[in-house]
Amino acid sequence: MAATLRVILGVDNASKLTLPSGIPDDLKGEIRRHFGLSGNFRLQYRDIEFDNEFVNLTLTSEIKDKSTIKLIYLPDETGTRAHHSAPQVLDDSSSLSSAADTDILSSPESSSSGSSLRSQPWPQTFQIPQFSYEVEIQLQKANHSFHNNGTLLNPNTKLKSDILDGLASEIVKYKVYPSSADLDDVAHALVMRYPCLKEQGSVTGYYGWKISLKYKMATRLRNIGCPELSINAVKEKRSSMSQGPNQVKKPRKAEVNYCPEYPSGETKESLEEESQALVLEVKKKNNQHLIKHKMERTFAYRRQEVIKDMPFIADFKNRWPALFSESEVNAEFTRITTVPLLSTFISRLDHYSSQLIRVFKKKGGTAGRHITLNMATMDRNPSVEVRRECILKALCVYLNEKPDCLIKEYLVSFLCSSV
Repeated sequence: MAATLRVILGVDNASKLTLPSGIPDDLKGEIRRHFGLSGNFRLQYRDIEFDNEFVNLTLTSEIKDKSTIKLIYLPDETGTRAHHSAPQVLDDSSSLSSAADTDILSSPESSSSGSSLRSQPWPQTFQIPQFSYEVEIQLQKANHSFHNNGTLLNPNTKLKSDILDGLASEIVKYKVYPSSADLDDVAHALVMRYPCLKEQGSVTGYYGWKISLKYKMATRLRNIGCPELSINAVKEKRSSMSQGPNQVKKPRKAEVNYCPEYPSGETKESLEEESQALVLEVKKKNNQHLIKHKMERTFAYRRQEVIKDMPFIADFKNRWPALFSESEVNAEFTRITTVPLLSTFISRLDHYSSQLIRVFKKKGGTAGRHITLNMATMDRNPSVEVRRECILKALCVYLNEKPDCLIKEYLVSFLCSSV
């Protein structure tokens, strides 16, 4: 029998889930697939035996049609953020590979002294920083009044600016371009710690703080010369009919360290000397540790060169030959995003493999026949490695590319001679 559930995904965020075949035993997996969730969470439901209070759901037989389900996000072992709008880890309903095959770890790569690289993902629970003594005194008094008689604080311009400055300084430790959900987290944490700052007439009680934070991040950091915002700042074209503040163009990708500053004590000239030394070190043998150290040290210099100068690939390869190796490609990806490249790619490939296979089966013509022949290998050998190989080759054919141009197969032979 068909059923409909109300699913609470977060604060002020609830959706309807329609189940044509009724409530499945694997309700958690169905919710995960339907809403595109990731990370670890448990389900709760309203129990009529406890005055409709939420309790943990253990059996789907405990709920029925029109029940309300609530998601409780749990800390993730890998340190990544469990958030419904930003999937980061492999769906735990997949049985394609073991956890070791698709483990995503946070791998800080900023071992050089004085590095300002961000190496931590956005926290699951944002911690409000300690404000200045003057600000804390005012907020504590306002909180006391709020708890006594419910009086809300209407902060003056200076107090509000000081609060926003403190929050912006804490946010930038994780990212310069916080998403709307990130700003929701910060604003919600602010009014939870200081309920006197809640806004009258606001559904959430913090919408105005969220908007103020958005503009604070766009203006304050750019005005003090933050490279990431200075590079992406573009002036809005104003007409006689409209006037508005400068707009900030965000990076096209989700880089965490989009354009970091030089390490403390380093200059453009000193880092150029390091880059020249790197060209010589690549020609030597058994010095991978030294190359890795110099690549980490020159990351900010190399990154600014890419963004500001936009060199041709051939020229860039001549200047940074050490970057064009498997180990350094992986390391550079981690420096930029704080996420490991290979395990991230493999986990997402496993996550979407079933959907890709369904798409491949609909392909007709010559390409469809080639894909069918390729996928037959997977039926004969259902191992995880063969499955990934078949999907990648089929994807090449689907995109009108030749798999041989992407995947090279080598036959290693060993010659044995008598002693």
